[in-house]
Amino acid sequence: MSSSENIRKTAIVTGAGQGIGRAIALRLAQDGMNVVINDISQATADLVAEEIRTIGVESVGIKADVSIRAEVDAMVSRVVKKFGRLDVMVSNAGIHQVKPALETTEEDVDKLFNVNYKGVLFCAQAAAMQMIQQGGGKIINAASIAAHAGFPLQSTYCATKFAVRGLTQSLAKELGPYGVTVNAYCPGIVGGPMWDVLDEEIGKVMGLAKGEALKKATEMVALGRVQTPEEVAKFVSFLASSDSDYMTGQSPLMDGGLIMI
Repeated sequence: MSSSENIRKTAIVTGAGQGIGRAIALRLAQDGMNVVINDISQATADLVAEEIRTIGVESVGIKADVSIRAEVDAMVSRVVKKFGRLDVMVSNAGIHQVKPALETTEEDVDKLFNVNYKGVLFCAQAAAMQMIQQGGGKIINAASIAAHAGFPLQSTYCATKFAVRGLTQSLAKELGPYGVTVNAYCPGIVGGPMWDVLDEEIGKVMGLAKGEALKKATEMVALGRVQTPEEVAKFVSFLASSDSDYMTGQSPLMDGGLIMI
């Protein structure tokens, strides 16, 4: 085995303090990577980092707001200084909103695009600069079924995810010559904190009891159940591995058959 093969890879997972992000971070650690936990709460990031260190890899929690380019740059610089490289950037951080399109404000649009699009762009920019220097890497973006189809009461969220899908394709073409692949993952109805809020908010607008919005949505899934964060993490693990080396610019659906195109 060559010395380069002996080097442990390093990944950053944004929004990794809970839910899908935490599951992704744990899976990449199980795959043998050092994993940096980013969250807007230092305490939350530290808790997950401590959990990951029990797996036998290195981990550190870093508080940073992905919608602020300077904070993203500082995070990547700190990671490279500590680990010497950055192999995988998982831009998982994101926020949601349930609101009729005709009631959406400029502030709503700015808030969602700042995190869901600008955050992904800033992470990709900072990661790519390092990956180009070291001869390659993998950028993995959080998209959604909402990157493939529009949903009522979620117009701005859908717009941000369509934007991420387009960004993923453009970055893949720009960075391919440098050995950097760029892909996105598009989960469906994932059990966890985000869908708990979605169920409540959709229920308020549509006059549904708690749990009914989730139940109705799940009934449209071919597999008949919600997705687990760990199932999302398995796919991200593939995107982060050498098994996906010839895959770039893609945003595959992995939603249990909710949307079929």
